[in-house]
Amino acid sequence: MVETTGGGPGDGAAEVLDRPLPDGVRRRVVQIVSDGFGGLTVAELPAQLRQYARFAPNRRAKFAGNAMAAALETDPLFRQRIGEKLREAQPELAGALDSGSPPPAADPLDVAAAAYVLRPTGWVKLVTAAGEEAQRADAERADEESRVELERLREELAAAREQTRADTEQLRTELDAAKKEADSLHRKLRAALSDVKRGEAALRKTQAEIEAVRTDGQAQVSAAESETRRLKARLGEAEAALEATRKAAREGRSVEDMRVRLLLDTVLDAAQGLRRELALPPVSVRPAETVDAVEPGRMTPKDIAARALSEHDPAILDQLLALPQAHLVVDGYNVTKTGYPQMPLEKQRLRLLGQLSQLAAQTGAEVTCVFDGAELAAPVLLAPPRGVRVLFSKPGVTADELIRQLVRAEPPGRPVIVASTDREVADGVARAGARPVASAMLLKRLS
Repeated sequence: MVETTGGGPGDGAAEVLDRPLPDGVRRRVVQIVSDGFGGLTVAELPAQLRQYARFAPNRRAKFAGNAMAAALETDPLFRQRIGEKLREAQPELAGALDSGSPPPAADPLDVAAAAYVLRPTGWVKLVTAAGEEAQRADAERADEESRVELERLREELAAAREQTRADTEQLRTELDAAKKEADSLHRKLRAALSDVKRGEAALRKTQAEIEAVRTDGQAQVSAAESETRRLKARLGEAEAALEATRKAAREGRSVEDMRVRLLLDTVLDAAQGLRRELALPPVSVRPAETVDAVEPGRMTPKDIAARALSEHDPAILDQLLALPQAHLVVDGYNVTKTGYPQMPLEKQRLRLLGQLSQLAAQTGAEVTCVFDGAELAAPVLLAPPRGVRVLFSKPGVTADELIRQLVRAEPPGRPVIVASTDREVADGVARAGARPVASAMLLKRLS
């Protein structure tokens, strides 16, 4: 049987297909090769197809389709072996193709694929006719699908037009209602804007009134605070005076008695000094000597004027401290920050107090050193040196105010010297009857 049918393929071997194999035919050819693939041994397969020998038919057709089609076209022996497997699987179709009369009821694609594999006489016509038939079938099928799709689209278009008309009518109704509502909202908006403008004007007026009231209130608060501070200062002075009075009363004498006694001691010391000054030798002056003239070897009035002390001469401070019952009040930090500001505050205090102790021992004057309590981070543990009274101002009271209180506490007539460069302090104590001297003068005297 192989020999009989073997001549069939040989008769059509010279025929050549002059166009690409139709897609439908090609798919059927690949399926035929894949079905016959499993009946062949590895040795019977072309070298390029042996790697797909263990694949399942579906996977083989999917991954090795191009390779199988190429091998079938270029390897006649492989095509003959696949044809034998096809004859075994479909003997009736193979016999009909060999006789030149394919079954009329057979699928043209199957007939063309079998003819392409078996290569009987006229197989090119069968493949070409199958391709044309498949194209006609595809065209008819596409026409039918297009017609059905066109009919469906027409129905959808008619429904869409109807829906559009209904939607248009509804939108027109809604638009009319929206226009009416918009007109109403516009009227309400204009009324609201008018109300807002009136409200803003009222708000600006109220804010201006509030700002005026706030400014007036702040001014009143500031005045009240200033008055409160003044009253607190007066109250502090009154409390200090009351405490001093109570202390003097407890000791059996009043503050006025103390002031009078101190003033009396001052007058007595001054009288004693005057008595010493009046203890002069007998008068040896002659009337001719009272005539103003320049004698040989004596100084002229200009020379005498040149011998006057400068206002910054530390000797002036010695003369002031030599007065009876003199009291030296020192603005502590004003002096230290003028002379040695780079030192810490504690060392500034210790240095100044040590120098004032020496000055008190030399002159015998009463010495009081005042420091500002606001400069302190904690209470000061300090043993005052001999002959120097050390005072710190209370919270809320400056050292300047404490110095003015000390000056006002002294009786009129007692010599009080205040060492400070602060112009406000100097003017204040000068009005109270004290003698201000510059801190630089005291520093020169101490050095």
